Amino acid sequence: MQQWRRFVGMFLLGLCVPYSTLAQNYPAKPVRIVTVAPGSANDIVARLIAQELRPVLGQTVIVDNRGTIAAEVVARAPADGYTLLLYGSAVWLSPFIRSNTPYDPVKDFAPLTLVASSPNIVVAHPSLPVKSVRELIAFARARPGQLNYAAGSLGAAPHLAAELFKAMGKLNIVRVAYKGTGGSLIGILSGEVELMFPTAGSVTPHIKAGKLRALAVTSLQPTALAPGLPLLADALPGYESVSLNGMFAPAKTPDPVIRQLNQEITRIMTRPEVKEKLVAAGTDAMATTPEEFAATIKSEMAKWGALIRNVGIRE
Repeated sequence: MQQWRRFVGMFLLGLCVPYSTLAQNYPAKPVRIVTVAPGSANDIVARLIAQELRPVLGQTVIVDNRGTIAAEVVARAPADGYTLLLYGSAVWLSPFIRSNTPYDPVKDFAPLTLVASSPNIVVAHPSLPVKSVRELIAFARARPGQLNYAAGSLGAAPHLAAELFKAMGKLNIVRVAYKGTGGSLIGILSGEVELMFPTAGSVTPHIKAGKLRALAVTSLQPTALAPGLPLLADALPGYESVSLNGMFAPAKTPDPVIRQLNQEITRIMTRPEVKEKLVAAGTDAMATTPEEFAATIKSEMAKWGALIRNVGIRE
């Protein structure tokens, strides 16, 4: 029995050695941050983090743009800390919308930290005779089914923000689908639709130019991304819609590596100069523990999953 226990103990110790060695030597080669399309909000944040991480880690940090398969690439990558994912809420909401999502958002990823957030802004075409959310609600209730809102990708932030507004306000506003944010903006700028719920960074120039009228911001707190704009929650108490972006590693990445990456990335995201750069790019910097990020994902899945099911958003 004693020999058996010694054997089991040595076997378990042997299993731990590779992970211990990995953590002590990390990083020993280039690190890759996988994200979506070039020029997107995720891409901008990924490149800023990569630039700041290089001197800290003493290794090359590259950004690998993989479009819509970015999450799948990282879910299947080795759990060694050398392949990371920077993505938004589509990671954890995709299974509610798409039956063929090739990963499990909880089981296949290790959350590192939230890195950025951006509220939506309720914007109206100048021809719509409303100047506040309360006026918009009254106008829409008096004309059920007559107002349209623009939305690009199914289940993306502008779509879900509008559907939450409809549900909480008990409104009948019709979605008009466009190809991406660019197509949606063309639709509302031309007057084809009256409303849109875009993220702050994508619409600010048009608001400043007077081509669109901003009615409210969808965060629960004022934001530097939309200074002076009232909160939508002032008219609909409890309303909140914020686009979140986070960093992930593959599941089962050794905890010491997770902790090291979290420490370095959160240190970057709390620097004043980094915050300023991100605000200029249309997003707010964030920094959390892995546990806080995991709790946020759980909360987001409960909130938006219920809305998606109730509305029937499904590909």
